[in-house]
Amino acid sequence: MKTGYCKLGLYLLLLTAFLLCSVVHSLSIGVVDISWKEIVQVLYGFLIDKNMLVTLENPVAADIILDLRLPRILMAVIAGGALALGGVVMQAVIRNPLADPYILGVSSGAALGATASIILGAFSIFGVYGVSAGAFIGALAVTFTVFALTFSVSGSQSITKLILAGTALNAICGSCTSMIVYLAKDVEGIRDASFWIMGSMGRTTWEMLPLGCILFCATSLFFATQFRSLNASLLGDEAAVTLGIDVAGKRKLYLVLVALMVSSVVASVGIIGFVGLVVPHIVRLLLGSDHTRLLPVSVLLGAIYLVWCDVFARTALMNAEIPIGIVTSLIGGPFFLYLMMFRKYGYGDR
Repeated sequence: MKTGYCKLGLYLLLLTAFLLCSVVHSLSIGVVDISWKEIVQVLYGFLIDKNMLVTLENPVAADIILDLRLPRILMAVIAGGALALGGVVMQAVIRNPLADPYILGVSSGAALGATASIILGAFSIFGVYGVSAGAFIGALAVTFTVFALTFSVSGSQSITKLILAGTALNAICGSCTSMIVYLAKDVEGIRDASFWIMGSMGRTTWEMLPLGCILFCATSLFFATQFRSLNASLLGDEAAVTLGIDVAGKRKLYLVLVALMVSSVVASVGIIGFVGLVVPHIVRLLLGSDHTRLLPVSVLLGAIYLVWCDVFARTALMNAEIPIGIVTSLIGGPFFLYLMMFRKYGYGDR
């Protein structure tokens, strides 16, 4: 047991160090190259001595790092960790290896809310945060509608009904979103809506970080204490009940928390697929299905993965940025097909 915890501690230490190095190194990559010396000076000035920012030899470097790159990189860390965490929890409570955070309709609801805000001007009362507010409200509205249809109306705890309700509302919201875009006459609005739906870190500002960060940190700490319940969920409802686990109550609580966390991410950066699907499978293949290891390692690996996907998205083309959702799908899709066809995956190996 002690050896297992020592190995886990080593994994977490190495991944945390790699994540920090990835964050710092990614600050140097872009259209304008910035040296490590300048990065260290800017970060030291930002975190410790504000006067150093005034005396920098290259003040443009400070503007690029603090106004453009650092907020989006921190958002990539939050979004990657949150989506991976959501994937782990969803796959456990639904007991479906194909589950991810968007199965509850989070993505479709967010897309509808954001599109309505961009093209129709809905949620304009929130000013510059209208798109994020629309996406957040839309995601939560669809998510809780899924819960109402599954649990309140039918009075059932059927996982199949939960998935079917999410699938149906995904289709309905997707059709409404397509209709709004099809009937729109604002070319710029159509472009902005399409870019948002494909996911992007490009519009991240410091003001967008607190909500996602608070929800992500609070949810991560909570689920770090729930590994026994998540492990028991893999055994099935009857076995979990015999172990004293309130399966119905836990499932509702876990799904609500995941929906809140992922909604805040989607509201800020749009729809980013495959992170919550692929990352937990990678960790499960390497370390097994014990959530003591699976939860923290997936969070760190998800953050690292999205940081480098964002680097690729903003540097692959000379004068344009690729939506990060395209990058994650291009990487995650073939990899997931490989897992499905050539590797044994599932929950059998503990």
